[in-house]
Amino acid sequence: MDIAALSTQLAQVNLMQNVSLAVTNMAMDAQQQMSTDLVESLETSVPAPHPTLGQTIDISV
Repeated sequence: MDIAALSTQLAQVNLMQNVSLAVTNMAMDAQQQMSTDLVESLETSVPAPHPTLGQTIDISV
């Protein structure tokens, strides 16, 4: 077995693993940011309920 070829193959495998982890981390960071943005937009877009809403019932018989 050629030691130089084996060394090159191991370096390529190591590089592919590092690239794969970097891409996964980038995707996770993007998802985290989108989740944070979604939560912030939901918190600001929902108005407070009306203070007297639901306290009276209008019934006619």
